Amino acid sequence: MFRHRGKTRTLSHNLRIASLLSFVAGLVNVVGFLSVQRLTTNVTGHFAFFMDEVLKLNFWQGFVYFLYIFFFFLGSFVSNFLMELISKKNEQYIYFIPASIECAILFFIGFWGQHLIVHHPDLIAFSLLFAMGLQNSLVTTISNATVRTTHLTGLFTDLGIELSQLFFYKTIEQRKKLFSSIRLRLTIISFFFVGGIVGGIFYTKVSLYMLVFASLILLLGLIYDSIKFRIILLARKIRND
Repeated sequence: MFRHRGKTRTLSHNLRIASLLSFVAGLVNVVGFLSVQRLTTNVTGHFAFFMDEVLKLNFWQGFVYFLYIFFFFLGSFVSNFLMELISKKNEQYIYFIPASIECAILFFIGFWGQHLIVHHPDLIAFSLLFAMGLQNSLVTTISNATVRTTHLTGLFTDLGIELSQLFFYKTIEQRKKLFSSIRLRLTIISFFFVGGIVGGIFYTKVSLYMLVFASLILLLGLIYDSIKFRIILLARKIRND
């Protein structure tokens, strides 16, 4: 689900990566907000808060909101920069480094973040926004912008458009393509909600350790993808022999 790009990607690949990463994003979204009362998977709201603080002449707080936006952007930049760099050597592993960095950030904040909540809550927000920028850029690049997992505004827009098109697109090919796209949107939205529900329920019991769980889920996805790829290569080698 991570390795295939361009024409080699199928709906099945996109559904699997959408399920995994939207679940992680939904969990991070709720856990981040409950821990530091900040949006940690998207920056739309931070633009409004940034302008509000600037107009009030609260420049320091405005600068903090600007940093929220910047760290999401920085995560996106770093993710794609690394993928372009790695693609020069081995395109099969372009996803591995950005995803591993995201795993490490989630694990670190989950394990040690409790000590930061009181005195350095913004550091938690910066870290999670950077991680979600990494993730959003990673999945956008791999899926050719078909899958986005860290926020739902665009997804609901696309879903509304595609549902309305069902009333007008009548050919079998058009409806098949629409139903596939609608299925993908609903999968992302559903797993984002499930991740949020799981994060909200268990945050009351284990607090930021839920981010360790999110890190492990992502790590298991990487391991599964690697094992499946090796099995496919082995099967091809046996057939050729």
